[in-house]
Amino acid sequence: MTMFAVVRTGGKQYRVAAGDKIAVEKLSGEAGDTVTLADVLLAGEGDSVADASKVAVSAEIIAQAKSDKVIVFKKRRRHNYRRKQGHRQQLTLLRILSVGDAKAAPKKAAAAAPKAEAAPKAVEAEAAPAKKATAPKAAAEQAAPAKKAPAKKPAAKKPAAKKAADKE
Repeated sequence: MTMFAVVRTGGKQYRVAAGDKIAVEKLSGEAGDTVTLADVLLAGEGDSVADASKVAVSAEIIAQAKSDKVIVFKKRRRHNYRRKQGHRQQLTLLRILSVGDAKAAPKKAAAAAPKAEAAPKAVEAEAAPAKKATAPKAAAEQAAPAKKAPAKKPAAKKPAAKKAADKE
């Protein structure tokens, strides 16, 4: 018997086995790319059920396609209201390459090691700019003279009618 898994992608669940072809909601990638379906809900072989947290499902993107057209027609009787609209859902066609217990334990260890080395460098990099940023601000505040209060605006001009009345 071959191993199967139930995976969730795009809000739907699919039962897959190695060699299956499925159409799922659009996934990023181009034809020929390999993707890993991470959300495994159930896994097993025959009648036995395996631990789903240890199962990985890898798939190859066959093509990016569109589904059949769905017609959306709205009508309200006796109101001369009709709207017709079509929709084609974006799909990704996948070929399941493998369903297995190879959930990348070596890859996790290799990925964790560089992150641990990069973290101290990141902390040092963050601390250094903070020190540099505070020094120029203090120097700029000391060098810059205090700002003057804004000058008062001149009185608004009187309309022509009031000017004529003032002259008389």
